[in-house]
Amino acid sequence: MSSHRLSKKGRYIAWATVGVAVVAGAGIAAQTSMAATTWPAQKTFTGRAFDTCTAPSLSAMKAWKTGFYGAAAVYVGGKNRGCTQANLTASWVKSVNSLGWKLIPIYVGAQPPCQTSSNPEKLTASTAASLGTADAADAVAKASALGMKAGSPVYLDMEPYDITNKACNDAVLTYVRSFDKALRAKTYRSGYYGFTSSSAKAIATATDKTDLPGNLWYALWDKTNTTTSDWPWGSTQFTNHSRGHQYMVNSKESRGGYTITVDRDAWDAPVAIIG
Repeated sequence: MSSHRLSKKGRYIAWATVGVAVVAGAGIAAQTSMAATTWPAQKTFTGRAFDTCTAPSLSAMKAWKTGFYGAAAVYVGGKNRGCTQANLTASWVKSVNSLGWKLIPIYVGAQPPCQTSSNPEKLTASTAASLGTADAADAVAKASALGMKAGSPVYLDMEPYDITNKACNDAVLTYVRSFDKALRAKTYRSGYYGFTSSSAKAIATATDKTDLPGNLWYALWDKTNTTTSDWPWGSTQFTNHSRGHQYMVNSKESRGGYTITVDRDAWDAPVAIIG
């Protein structure tokens, strides 16, 4: 994500059961096509969202409920999460939801082995599958503890890396597939945050779409509030309310006496189901 939310360690800091192939871009039907499981109806938000490193105070969220933004992304967990989250509790989630906010859960999981900066958790070719499973279990536990029910999405944050490095890219895709399968086994929808020049491109252009995320949140900082006109890949990909677009970063904004530095997002995708 943008620099205001990263850890001090640097800038670089999902779905199927056995025998069920899931095709990215197939929309809600594919995201819920798991045998012997009744999926909760998807909760979708279409409009403007923001993401910021630390969940704002409840007072700030009240002041910011002006109609400009309708959803807020929150970092529910991950060893590479860069900010502390003193406000992010089940009580906060319930209160913010009652104000009418929609919430977008982000999980900062293991990062690619070919990234140049250090992270508390990096994947390797040999650990990618097991880390994906373990991180997904942690993501579900964290989201659930906050009151985000089954059927909610979890967006896996994958920062930029060299996707032309085949060994590195293969390891990342293994991790993402494992993460997504484990999410779906717990009846949570898979999402993915990445950059159009690298990490998101790796998902959108992968030849084998099996087990890749059903919802793509792409970072393209063109200051254009859209999920369609600047969509860089095939028009049939990630359709049916499956796209988010981070279009502006490090925007310092004041509302109701509260100033927060945020990234702006155009949103047409799943949000958390709050219990």
